[in-house]
Amino acid sequence: MSQGFDALQSHAARLRAEPLSALLAREPDRIAAHTLRTGPLYFNFARQSYDAAAWQALLAQGNSADLAGAFRRLFDGEKVNVTEDRAALHTALRGRHSDAVVAREAYATALDVRQRMAALISGLEDSGVTDIVSVGIGGSDLGPRLVADALRDPLPGRFRVHFLSNVDGAAAQRTLAPLDPARTAAVLISKTFGTQETLLNGGILRDWLGGSDRLYAVSANPDRAAAAFDIASERVLPMWDWVGGRYSLWSAVGLPIALAIGFDRFEQLLAGASAFDAHVIGAPLAENIAVRHALTAVWNRNVLGHAAQGVMTYDQRLALLPAYLQQLVMESLGKSVKLDGSPVGVESVPVWWGGAGTDVQHSFFQALHQGTQIVPLDFVGTVRNDDPYAENHLALMSNLLAQSEALANGQASDDPHRSYAGGRPGTMILLDALTPQSLGGLIAMYEHSVYAQSVLWGINAFDQFGVELGKQLANGLLPALKGETEAKDPVTQALLAEIAARG
Repeated sequence: MSQGFDALQSHAARLRAEPLSALLAREPDRIAAHTLRTGPLYFNFARQSYDAAAWQALLAQGNSADLAGAFRRLFDGEKVNVTEDRAALHTALRGRHSDAVVAREAYATALDVRQRMAALISGLEDSGVTDIVSVGIGGSDLGPRLVADALRDPLPGRFRVHFLSNVDGAAAQRTLAPLDPARTAAVLISKTFGTQETLLNGGILRDWLGGSDRLYAVSANPDRAAAAFDIASERVLPMWDWVGGRYSLWSAVGLPIALAIGFDRFEQLLAGASAFDAHVIGAPLAENIAVRHALTAVWNRNVLGHAAQGVMTYDQRLALLPAYLQQLVMESLGKSVKLDGSPVGVESVPVWWGGAGTDVQHSFFQALHQGTQIVPLDFVGTVRNDDPYAENHLALMSNLLAQSEALANGQASDDPHRSYAGGRPGTMILLDALTPQSLGGLIAMYEHSVYAQSVLWGINAFDQFGVELGKQLANGLLPALKGETEAKDPVTQALLAEIAARG
């Protein structure tokens, strides 16, 4: 990337003193040139701080990295997860976009599992169960939790789905307190069925339910699920090693989603993601929304040096989107070595964070407007609201538009305390309405942007070895907390002594 990176730096130096408003004045076709739409999703990049020449240099970088070929390899089921010698075939869970044998087989397998999922849901609908507790963590929790919360069906008779992830016993206590065990079932989601949090919380649910009759599982290790919790095989749905946890909501891991919003709407979610997949495969690189988003991220991180990225959702139903994206982006791109083990040589993932407007305008937006660090933002809003409060929606949209404009353009003042520098770049993302299709497309866009960034940096977006060391140490420290062994680290020894003295 170094030669292209140097060329991008020269563009940054040229543009550094030019306000975003001046770019708009200098390039009369800028808005049209930086606006893209596919289906119910609209993207406006006009308030990013590159001009036409810089964008062409960025696009050349994408062509040099063969992003089009990289996407083809992803969809064809080639082993793009090289450190684990695996494909990453989450796209095959939601549609068929490849004639490669491995991709066709994965798609057929996914269809079979969805039929089993539909049958399980039908059985639960006839069982008198009203509440579902979904037990999982990380990718087994954040994706289903986001979608179920965003698309909750208010119709009577729909299952109420509750999520339990944290190993903290207070979380289990608070989740179960309002529920009736006679009308509750639980879904235990774990790829390996060796995750400490899920095993401990699963044990709490089994005891609270009075047995395993209303326990269901999703796992790539069904034998272990059966052995650990005595869950009958007909109540275990499979997942596979070619689906990473943070990419798994499209699989049987989405069972809590289907229970919360209905199986038909779950399939609409998959269809929305599949439609965006078709865009990624079919659009020229210059018109590919995921590529545009990825190249913009590289511009902001590597060329301008911005160390954080925000996502602000102006729809309360998407309040969990920032938390979901933190895992998707930071676990995928939080790498310091390339595929061959050599140093990346540039900064990789920024810190992702955010929240839901208008609440966040009254908390951390002060720092975004007048702080010393620039944080590029993704603004996400929905054009049509589904609630009956039209005036509220107009106020929400006016705030969305105003914050984007104010951060980009700023406002001068003779009083330095009331001066706004502007120059804060932002991408506007609008959904025609929040539907299963539009949400599926939005999530797929972020997945593909992450993959494109990983290709540009030469890193693997599909492993996550960084989460393992802390888990290994935690398992080793359990005996020390029980007084059975001693810790080796002197600071940990002191902390254990303090815990023992105060416990």
